[in-house]
Amino acid sequence: MTLPEGVERRELGGREALATEGPTVSDEPTVGEWRRWNPDRSKVGAMLEHGMDHGLDGGETVLYLGAASGTTVSHVADFAGPTYAIEFAARPMRDLVGVAEDRERLFPLLKDARKPETYAHVVEPVDVLIQDVATRGQAAVALANRQFLDDDGRLLMAIKARSEDVTADPETVFDEVVETLEDGYEIVDRRRLEPYHDDHLGVVAVPRAGER
Repeated sequence: MTLPEGVERRELGGREALATEGPTVSDEPTVGEWRRWNPDRSKVGAMLEHGMDHGLDGGETVLYLGAASGTTVSHVADFAGPTYAIEFAARPMRDLVGVAEDRERLFPLLKDARKPETYAHVVEPVDVLIQDVATRGQAAVALANRQFLDDDGRLLMAIKARSEDVTADPETVFDEVVETLEDGYEIVDRRRLEPYHDDHLGVVAVPRAGER
């Protein structure tokens, strides 16, 4: 598996694990400045562990939708370039602001990912769109935020089946979400994220040419 520059495998807490170099966020094991990137707490980390075709090199400009309290986006900001972190809920945003205090490339925004017009005046064109939102209409969110993604950029998305329909078969939900997503994206890779995250599908996609 090829990892982005700034992400390495290190011996941490008695086991080999993904790690990034930066200030700690919680009680993750560390060796020097390197800290463990736990795939059980990170959909992007799980995608890397599964060897998905992420297309990340390091240094990319990122728009992260659903940043929550900052666990995953802190790792992303440690190896990426400017990273815009969208979070809707005020409580996790307070934690996210604390995470950003130690990271000059991380920019928290208290906004709703379903309403990109509210942050369009702030966010520059990005190389990577990362989406991890717990809401119905996850494909619609990715399509609405396509406007920020460069034509040669990449979408990394975690689809949560239970957020779409708690009663439906997850595979059916995944197929329906991906079908809608294909209105604006071409799917590069898709894989279930078990054993790290139940009923989640990781998707990597690129924008369809000429579509915004």
